[in-house]
Amino acid sequence: MADYPVLEYDVLVVGAGGAGLRAAIEASSTGCKTAVITKSLLGKAHTVMAEGGMAAAMGNVDDRDNWRVHFADTMRGGQYLNNCRMAELHAKEAPARVKELEAWGAIFDRTPDGRILQRNFGGHRYPRLAHVGDRTGLEMIRTLQDHGIHQGIDVYAEHTILNLLMDGTRCVGGFAYDRERGRFKVFHAKAVVLATGGVGRAFQVTSNSWEYTADGQALAFKAGAALLDMEFVQFHPTGMVWPPSVKGILVTEGVRGEGGVLRNKDGKRFMFDDVPENYRSSTADNEEEGWRYTQGDKNSRRPPELLTRDHVARCINREVKAGRGSPHGGVFLDIAWIKEKIPDSVTHIKKKLPSMYHQFKQLADLDITKERMEVGPTTHYIMGGIQVDADTQMSTVAGLFAAGECAAGLHGANRLGGNSLSDLLVFGKRAGEYAAKYAKDHGAGKLTMSQVDEAAKAAVAPFDRGAAGENPFTIQHELQDFMQNLVGIVRIESEMQEALGKIAKLRERAARAGITGNREYNTGWHTALDLDNMLTISEMIALAGIERKESRGGHFRDDYPDKSADWAKYNLRVVQDGNGRPKVEHVTVVPLTDEMKQVIEENK
Repeated sequence: MADYPVLEYDVLVVGAGGAGLRAAIEASSTGCKTAVITKSLLGKAHTVMAEGGMAAAMGNVDDRDNWRVHFADTMRGGQYLNNCRMAELHAKEAPARVKELEAWGAIFDRTPDGRILQRNFGGHRYPRLAHVGDRTGLEMIRTLQDHGIHQGIDVYAEHTILNLLMDGTRCVGGFAYDRERGRFKVFHAKAVVLATGGVGRAFQVTSNSWEYTADGQALAFKAGAALLDMEFVQFHPTGMVWPPSVKGILVTEGVRGEGGVLRNKDGKRFMFDDVPENYRSSTADNEEEGWRYTQGDKNSRRPPELLTRDHVARCINREVKAGRGSPHGGVFLDIAWIKEKIPDSVTHIKKKLPSMYHQFKQLADLDITKERMEVGPTTHYIMGGIQVDADTQMSTVAGLFAAGECAAGLHGANRLGGNSLSDLLVFGKRAGEYAAKYAKDHGAGKLTMSQVDEAAKAAVAPFDRGAAGENPFTIQHELQDFMQNLVGIVRIESEMQEALGKIAKLRERAARAGITGNREYNTGWHTALDLDNMLTISEMIALAGIERKESRGGHFRDDYPDKSADWAKYNLRVVQDGNGRPKVEHVTVVPLTDEMKQVIEENK
């Protein structure tokens, strides 16, 4: 048995994005000794790329807004497969979490009378997103990071958890390696919070950063936790499509919230052609009304560009396939047109969308104040993830908690824009609070070093195979290619079955992956270690996609294009079978209370 350093903590938080930092702050505030492990550098978590804002029904711009409307919007957007208790907690607690962030130093855009300004976003009935231009995620991370530093939290930057450590059926820590020097470390903890984000790097075109390799979801599953809603992957409708080097980089929904419109190659605003029945009464039927809505007219309805992301993405996909797309395989997003409405539109756009202006100017040599952007769908978010208790955020494994994108429940079949950032705050706080309580109530579990030795042996195996082994980068590229094409925006059973066959073959090849060089910052080694997580979760997405024989939210089946009343009753849960393989189960959707039913009825 090798002699690895063993680091003792009450609460171990894996991930330093919004959910992870908020969980760590909460756990530390109770007196628990808390550590944060981040795959990247502190302050560089993918949360910084969230641009448009955080949804919270504060009613600062439209006083008709309240938690009841926000709850109803979230449930409608999620096609009623949401965990309704999580949606209720989120809608009720989000305003307090935003104000708390403000008290900790976050600088928000302001209304004329000094309150936090809120903007329009897809699927939200009223202007609800508190924002800082289009750099809201960056401000959130800056604020949480600055506040957290003073809590006495230990931060381990550029570290990756390879395995969760178990005492029977209880999670008691994690086995990690230092990415810079390649040294192994053992973290022994009374409670563990996973806040590792999403799975986008399993797809070819994605807005997600390099860290999003499904680590938390796969770690939890291998430890015995159940996963939920894995078929529901969100393709954000607007990612950059040109030049190729930036394909997939996010173009915030805030562009459309500020009046940007989608046009095909003929200049037509095609979104007016397809408005779902359940949104028809709340969607503008002419361009002038849609414009007035973006400018704060309370008597106007939202433009169709602000329908839910799944619907807008499919409409864009339809235009491209019909030959009405832009030159590089997308459509046009036009904010420059507002010069017809606003005298000094150039200054207005630069003030409202500073990051978008600089992003396109620097990466595509395009001036969005004068020219149209080319955009198209990009893999953005997974609604599915680790099944958690709505109130405590504990998974089905004792001592293991999850929050943020790696957890499931709040968003159902489709996430509304802006709900993600407030999700991080609301459930990050709850995960940290209840992880600390669990740590105090249960003490330290037993650490079995034989688990550590097995994990270490598996981790260094790619070095033993050397240059004769399979290239891990090639395997990852092939996975991304067929997941995009076979388990992407539009799905059919035969293609998803084909994907499962390809995943099985890639798993065999991944077991033979080999690398050269040493353990100090070896990107080939990092990729080889990421492969198993990405393959594990990709298989679950395909399995759940095959099982759900209907179209709903982020899951669209070309062979089952309609919603099914029967399927509306079930979530799909993935658990281990007797051999440790994924097995898909049907579980009844958490039932609405009578009060919730009334709230939804009031806000139809």
